Amino acid sequence: MTSPDLHAGTSPSLVRPPTAGDASGRRPHLLYVAWGYPPSRGGGVYRALATPNAFAAAGFEVTVLTCERETFLKYTGADLSLEERIDPRIEVVRIPFEWPMMEADLRKWSALRVFAPRVWRRRRRHLDVRDFPEVAYGPWRRPLEDAALAIHARKPVDLVVASANPNVDFMAADILNRRHGVPYVMDYRDAWMLDVFDGGLLHEEGGRVDWLERGLLEGAREAWFVNEPIRAWHAQRHPDLAARMHVVANGYDEEFAPLPALEPPAVRDPDAPLTFGYIGTVSKKVPIEEFARGWRHARHDPALRSARAQLWGYLGFYSLPAADMLALVDEYADDGLEYCGPVPKQDVRATYASFDALLLILGAGRYVTSGKVFEYTASALPIVSVHDPRNAATDIMRGYPLWFPVRDLDPHSIAAALVDAGHAAREADRATREACLDFARHYSRDLQLEPRVRALAESLVGSGLRTGAR
Repeated sequence: MTSPDLHAGTSPSLVRPPTAGDASGRRPHLLYVAWGYPPSRGGGVYRALATPNAFAAAGFEVTVLTCERETFLKYTGADLSLEERIDPRIEVVRIPFEWPMMEADLRKWSALRVFAPRVWRRRRRHLDVRDFPEVAYGPWRRPLEDAALAIHARKPVDLVVASANPNVDFMAADILNRRHGVPYVMDYRDAWMLDVFDGGLLHEEGGRVDWLERGLLEGAREAWFVNEPIRAWHAQRHPDLAARMHVVANGYDEEFAPLPALEPPAVRDPDAPLTFGYIGTVSKKVPIEEFARGWRHARHDPALRSARAQLWGYLGFYSLPAADMLALVDEYADDGLEYCGPVPKQDVRATYASFDALLLILGAGRYVTSGKVFEYTASALPIVSVHDPRNAATDIMRGYPLWFPVRDLDPHSIAAALVDAGHAAREADRATREACLDFARHYSRDLQLEPRVRALAESLVGSGLRTGAR
């Protein structure tokens, strides 16, 4: 099936496959496409960082196609420390990304935007989706395609891995496949048609997005999803393509993962108040208000009376914290709730080391997981799951020895889980904590990526290493 849109214009444990090259010794060339690449500080950046690093470690020549650093420095916030983690063998090609809706400099506003803002917004939205149906990102399609073609002309590409979100990233893979027969992988971070929070559709059946996704999936060598519920949903929707669909869970990065806390805090200081910690982005979907109410109830228990709950990361998706979330933190400040700001990735380990228990606060939805789920398990700390029990994270956490899930998001249920975790933080012995660490080892990111990297390397060799020349 095709659509008019489709024709409109270091993981150290990964071992290089012995066949990663042709008879002449040329290594296969991977083009990795991701808008949110370092120094982005977005939730998917660690996957975007690790994946091309893994291919480089496996013997591929890797080029990353992404947007200019200024996009993140200016609009979303950046973590400059992540750039230090890019494998030095990788070539990074950065192209401009225009984001008119986020432009705050009034001197750059048009007269139409100044004097007729509603008209300007309607026109802007139309322009955004003209080339590709994705508000804000659609206009990037043409620059992205042009850049992919230029990279291929300079150094023929053998395989493309395009990582959403945004989904416009897939179009760089599509054009190289249509023009030059280059195989590609669609790496979904969430989903395009599926609303992972409520299980409904984000776009109309039979609409433009639906046709685009169907056409792209039919042309893909593989499609990757972050958990089994999302993969199964897509497999049911596209049964003829199910064999190409794989789960590549986010996992945790061993170089960033917390060092396991194998001794309870009583060994360090039996009288010190407990610290519960959250690291991540607090979006509108995260039940932070429900948590705060439950935390207030939990503090009535003697074990938690002087405890603190710290939120590290971003309140909202932009550089400045969301005002309503800051107000909520202020409202519960007397209960020991604190907002501590963003954490550069290089400082995450030290931040984890200051916690006695972890807060896994996630939005509802059986399709929802988070990269922090895996990273949390590496800590060997008690983990309190403050989310709908039907959330996909439940399947991951089941069996973790120090897991304390809530029954529901009622404040008393949350408080009970917090109190139980508080007692475990002081009392869990070394054997229990080592069992937590054993549990976590199955979720390192290199174990998630290695099977697909190796299979793709072998498929290129099996079909004759492409030179890209046609």
